[in-house]
Amino acid sequence: MYRDKHLRFPSKLPVFRNPLGVALATLVAAVALCGLPAFAQSSGDNASKSQSQQDQVPAAAGGPTGEAGPIAVPKKNTDEEPPPPPKRPPAEAPEFSLHVNVPVVTIDAHVMGKDGRPLALPLDVVQDHFKVWEDGVPQKIQSVSISKAPITAVLLVEFAATNYNFMYDALNASYVFASNLQPQDWVAVASFDIKPHIIVDFTQDKQAIFGALNTLTIPGFQETDIFDAMYDMLDRLDRVPGHKELVVVASGRDTFSKLNLDQVLKKIKLTPNVTIYTICTGEAFVETMGVDGIQRLQDRNQMNTFAKMTGGRSYAPRLLGELPDIFREVAGAIRDQYTITYKPTNTKQDGTYRKLKVELVGPDDKPLIIKDQKNKDLKYTIIARDGYTAKHEVE
Repeated sequence: MYRDKHLRFPSKLPVFRNPLGVALATLVAAVALCGLPAFAQSSGDNASKSQSQQDQVPAAAGGPTGEAGPIAVPKKNTDEEPPPPPKRPPAEAPEFSLHVNVPVVTIDAHVMGKDGRPLALPLDVVQDHFKVWEDGVPQKIQSVSISKAPITAVLLVEFAATNYNFMYDALNASYVFASNLQPQDWVAVASFDIKPHIIVDFTQDKQAIFGALNTLTIPGFQETDIFDAMYDMLDRLDRVPGHKELVVVASGRDTFSKLNLDQVLKKIKLTPNVTIYTICTGEAFVETMGVDGIQRLQDRNQMNTFAKMTGGRSYAPRLLGELPDIFREVAGAIRDQYTITYKPTNTKQDGTYRKLKVELVGPDDKPLIIKDQKNKDLKYTIIARDGYTAKHEVE
């Protein structure tokens, strides 16, 4: 798999049919051969001579021009109309066909139980019962498979001097995330305050990740420019092939970004194959110290929107002990996902945004009923992207 380093991410002469033309061609070849050394020595002098020769050619002369100047050939009599081309027999008429290459759309979907954990359903069940709508139009599914691919993720951590309780939560959450990685997983670590910083490039070495997190000791700025940081990370991940995850551990508050929320949401829509998971920090501090509730609610809603748009989830742990279960859930959701492919009925490659809806349905097109071992109905939800941006025909 390709890894983007540092995430920077991441002359033909004319054919004459008369003796005069042959003589002219021979003369031109001799002149050109004699002029080659001089051209190699001073191309500027030769170019000016060529231009002077062009100026001396009478207006009635025509024909191609070369390094030795224009080749003057008699101009054809415009009064004589050329003979019409011979008609092609009907049997030799070429056959034309119009072929529209419609790209295959890939959706990663998760079936989550009531407790937020992924449900491992048999493949034959999901193959027969998954249904996809694009802009309200049902689509014909080509394939459904269970993905067990390793994680390719960027851990983006807020590290600013705004509040040390928030920073403490962010670092602890990051350590727990690194502890849950498998040997085949690839992870890069970045932090942000007034701007994003790449701490360690993609690696499979847990110790390198721990070492990167250990460098986050004393924050230098108070700004938490999450909009700028997320836009930058998405831009870098867009250059990494395959499916990727962006795990954001932050308070969700933006203080001084050059970009606004709408620009970040548009970037999320335009970036394919990226699932965002967000961990909201400082929940316990908010409840005990009475931080501005309206502002905090807005920050949390932003983090939730980032995740929901891409088929991910947002978490707001109140206790440090919740983090191991949360990251185990995130890792399970990433590994145990269903990959659905289909060719859209809308074949236009116009760069528009297409809304998606994924469901498990029964034979009557109603939501599929799933029962547990005790024959009780299981409540579940389907988590998938809200939509995708179609390719543009110029791409």
